[in-house]
Amino acid sequence: MERSVAERSSAEQLAVSLRESITRLNRRVRQERPVGDLTFSQLSALTSLQLAGALTPRELADTERVQPPTMTKIVGKLEERGLVARTPHPTDRRQVILAATEQGRIVYAQFEKARNEWLAEQLAELTPDERDTLARAARILQQVARA
Repeated sequence: MERSVAERSSAEQLAVSLRESITRLNRRVRQERPVGDLTFSQLSALTSLQLAGALTPRELADTERVQPPTMTKIVGKLEERGLVARTPHPTDRRQVILAATEQGRIVYAQFEKARNEWLAEQLAELTPDERDTLARAARILQQVARA
């Protein structure tokens, strides 16, 4: 069944509105973090390692969509702070595996806690109906993301 021009236009307008809203919210949530001197790139790399468990430097660079030399600098700073450790690759001696250290996991947890607390405070200001609407929207967005 072919959709009408009006339906396509409405879906396109909704797509623009949702994308802009999600981008702005994500940017705002990312700004909420414990006081510290980690850059967004360093926090993002630490988050990727936390979520993946362990990655090679190349996998981490690909995940973060940066060039390997850039990731080398980021990982170097994280290692200096004791947040990331290198271990030999189990099957390829030319490779190493990167993983968050215990201190890295603590920093990540503090970062997540700060972001969640900020967002919870904002959501607490909404009406119960608005929060119900957002709960339904979150389920729908998860469904779209899995498509």
